[in-house]
Amino acid sequence: MSTDILLVFGLLAACVLAFIVNRPRMDVVAMIALVALVLGGILTVPEALAGFSEPSVLLIAAFFVIGEGLVRTGIAYRVGDWLVARAGSDETRLLVLLMLAVAGLGSIMSSTGVVAIFIPVALSVAARLDISPGRLMMPLSFAGLISGMLTLVATPPNLVVNSELARTGHSGFGFFSFTPMGLLVLAMGVGYMLVARRWLDGSRHGAGAAARPRRRLRDLVRDYGLAGRARRLHVGHGSPLVGHTLGELHLRSRFGANVVGVERQRHFRPILLNPGASREILAGDVILVDFLQADTDLSHFCESMHLQPRAFKGDYFTDQSRDLGLAEVSVPPDSSLIGKTVLELGFRSQHGLNVVGLRRRRGAVADFLNKKLRIGDTLLVAGTWKAIRLLQAQGHDFLVLSLPAEIDEAAPATRRAPFALATLAFTVALMISGAVPNVIAAFLGCLLMGAFRCIDLDSAYRAINWQSLILIVGMLPFATALQKTGGIDLIVGGLLEVAGDGSPRMLLTALFLLTAVVGLFISNTATAVLMAPIAVATATQVGASPLPFAMTVAIAASAAFMTPVSSPVNTLVLGPGKYHFMDYVKVGVPFTALVMAVSILVLPWLFPL
Repeated sequence: MSTDILLVFGLLAACVLAFIVNRPRMDVVAMIALVALVLGGILTVPEALAGFSEPSVLLIAAFFVIGEGLVRTGIAYRVGDWLVARAGSDETRLLVLLMLAVAGLGSIMSSTGVVAIFIPVALSVAARLDISPGRLMMPLSFAGLISGMLTLVATPPNLVVNSELARTGHSGFGFFSFTPMGLLVLAMGVGYMLVARRWLDGSRHGAGAAARPRRRLRDLVRDYGLAGRARRLHVGHGSPLVGHTLGELHLRSRFGANVVGVERQRHFRPILLNPGASREILAGDVILVDFLQADTDLSHFCESMHLQPRAFKGDYFTDQSRDLGLAEVSVPPDSSLIGKTVLELGFRSQHGLNVVGLRRRRGAVADFLNKKLRIGDTLLVAGTWKAIRLLQAQGHDFLVLSLPAEIDEAAPATRRAPFALATLAFTVALMISGAVPNVIAAFLGCLLMGAFRCIDLDSAYRAINWQSLILIVGMLPFATALQKTGGIDLIVGGLLEVAGDGSPRMLLTALFLLTAVVGLFISNTATAVLMAPIAVATATQVGASPLPFAMTVAIAASAAFMTPVSSPVNTLVLGPGKYHFMDYVKVGVPFTALVMAVSILVLPWLFPL
């Protein structure tokens, strides 16, 4: 092997190792690799940066925005409400409808986002039916992964393999090319989970118990002991708070006072502002304060700060529920928050939310500010619904578990839901018809979402998972590097040697196994980036159609069922389902083998060799 090949393979191995240990972040690793390929003389600068103009990358970004429009208009949550209404008290019907709903939504928006949306829905329904959440969480993640097999735009690996086909001069896949295989796997997945759920902590805690309604703000107030802690305080002109930011005032550490909202008059009406660390307090503001100790000397605090108490109805700002909310946040096993105290989290500075409660082992913890967090702890955060919704999309070190019923009344663009549905239908119709390129159809969808006010620019940019895009952009040059140095020919030769003189189906089997094994350690997107050129080159080498080979890689990349770290979707349900590593092995390995067997049998029939 030449020095260039050794350099590329060594760099690739280093990337995979970094992905496994997750140090540094995957997008940083991809950028380091991109720079190294240029500095090593393997690629020119235009070759290394070609991924930034790759249509599949732009298409992925556009569908992040369209998916966010479905969330902001409340469509995704309405699907969850419909699910609860239709399932009733029948666990089997619930599981089937849950998997179908998640797979359907996941075929047109981020599967990670869909699963995050449905986790609190599934937890709520599990509580109503008095069943273990473990019986629903893994079916939820499996449906999210299977959704990636349903349409061309369902998951980045599909677009990556399609882009590789186009790059090598072959005709790509259509919008619904994945659908027949995906529907078959979905049907198998539903049937499999109806059997496998018995392995997932299926013990009942009192079958036949009365159905419990979805929790509301008052339930969270009771469970975390918040009653009597809330005050509305008017800021006078002589107050020492005026002109200072909340971050500068340190009210929580000095007085045990959490500012969870700031009311300010604008255009002759009060609006609620997010209490971020940079929020400046002005004279005339009304601050909504959570006193961590109910016996705080309020009169002394108000006198020293020149504040006047104002009346409010209800308890703990429940009369402010249109704007102000609460949410439960779980600490998953891989969270970097473990071992940190609540004061060290910087929740307000990073997310504009205040931690107002902590539950450990089903009990509320008093004086929690200096408690070090443990796996399974649940934090209660308070702030605007907008900040809480943003928290859902940013969860890596935490998982938003429970959203009270009041959030349904606070969807920022609920009235625009018909326009969001019409935009989605129009975008999909354009992609199916081929009237314009797929990426242009997606851009039109984004523009229409904005024109109909289903989403604003700030939300659109926040909705894009930049880490995933940078990962793809940084790893795509490896295909070119392997091609230039002869690395792909070397790998293809190894595959042919392993498969011997067997049929193309033997090659598909070897390709599926290799992709699935690589996917155990790195993301499915990175797996597809690495394996797509190998699949196309293998097909070319044996004189077969590249379509079934490329589809095999896409299906295998999405079949990340075997470990909790194979996909973010699996990691999301690990905590809520109270699973162990071996739960995924026990349930995921047989299903992956089933998917492989069916793929090898069906794909050559759908896409003749």
